[in-house]
Amino acid sequence: MSVSLSPAAAAHVSQFLQKRGKGVGVRLGVRTSGCSGLAYKLEFADELLDEDIVFETDGVKVLVDPKSLVYLDGTELDFVREGLNSGFKFNNPREKDRCGCGESFRV
Repeated sequence: MSVSLSPAAAAHVSQFLQKRGKGVGVRLGVRTSGCSGLAYKLEFADELLDEDIVFETDGVKVLVDPKSLVYLDGTELDFVREGLNSGFKFNNPREKDRCGCGESFRV
């Protein structure tokens, strides 16, 4: 099982953590939400929890809880810029469907 960051996402997270002055990486998970059932949750993590499963890409840690890993296995977190907009994009091979608004997904 694995979760990874693209080089662009690893660089973005690393720069943000340096500016922030603290943090051990990003915490990626899923929660029940939306019309398709699940939504991604992403936040900066200041500490490791006992339950965390840790993946590392280019020196940046991605922390995932065991329950979420079932839905996230194989996911690559990317950081993309499209025109004036930029943000994280989840490339999840387990994703079967996504709602029209893009807020939730189904596996």
